[in-house]
Amino acid sequence: MPKQIDHDAHRQDIARKAAPLFSEHGYSGLGMRRIAEELGLSKSALYHYFPTKKSLFLACTEVVMTSAQAGSGNPGAADAPDPAEALIGFAKRMEPDFAREMSLLFDYLRGKTAEDIAADPAMRLANDHLRRQVESLVGEKQAEAVLCLLMGTLLMRHFTGGQLEFAAIRPLLDGLR
Repeated sequence: MPKQIDHDAHRQDIARKAAPLFSEHGYSGLGMRRIAEELGLSKSALYHYFPTKKSLFLACTEVVMTSAQAGSGNPGAADAPDPAEALIGFAKRMEPDFAREMSLLFDYLRGKTAEDIAADPAMRLANDHLRRQVESLVGEKQAEAVLCLLMGTLLMRHFTGGQLEFAAIRPLLDGLR
């Protein structure tokens, strides 16, 4: 009797294993042949589950966002006693992988137009995930501005070698909600 394969679970497993490859080598640094080799799959097996590198990248984004959401739970309920502290905690949890993820992101987006980026399902998925996390703390009205502040702070912390303190944005976050 042939072996029963849960194709959805196998597809998720491939994406989970491929995600670190994208982070390590970048989007343009990988081809489907190399990904298949790194995962110990035949190229045809990889193409069976993911007809394009872009479809694999989207699946990897879904796995990473689902994992991040499960790992962080709710970064802080809307009724948290100190939303500012919860937001800073959220940014601190993002920080260890921030530079690598931004490098991957810019590599992935290289050559795309603003319209391409706006319509890209991986970008929408990641942006929606981050926005929901921040909305849970500050509400829908302020989420976009606060997310910009957090992302900018992470970027500046990277550019200053961590010299910019999170305390610098605390006055802007106090009084939210």
